[in-house]
Amino acid sequence: MNKDELAMTAVEIVAYAGDARTKYMEALDYANEGNFEKADATIAEGNELITESHNTQTELLNKEASGESIEMTFLTVHAQDHLMTAMLFRDLVKNFMRLYKKTNK
Repeated sequence: MNKDELAMTAVEIVAYAGDARTKYMEALDYANEGNFEKADATIAEGNELITESHNTQTELLNKEASGESIEMTFLTVHAQDHLMTAMLFRDLVKNFMRLYKKTNK
């Protein structure tokens, strides 16, 4: 994988993860308003985006595991950071939503 391909792959991971994070934030806002149906649907949209980001990351991992040299750059580290942060945020939002549902019965 050349440097330009790696950069584009990293940007793709960041873009999908960033869009997923935005969806999770929207879901939290909906849950805070008590609109749990919309919150759940928005979480599902975020999950689709995070899956795309994760699939792109997995392609890089598979290439490296098969012996292809993948240069570690600041951009690849940044991409990993975005993906992991979005995944953590998803988990936190799901927990907050459970709490909101309990308190809004």
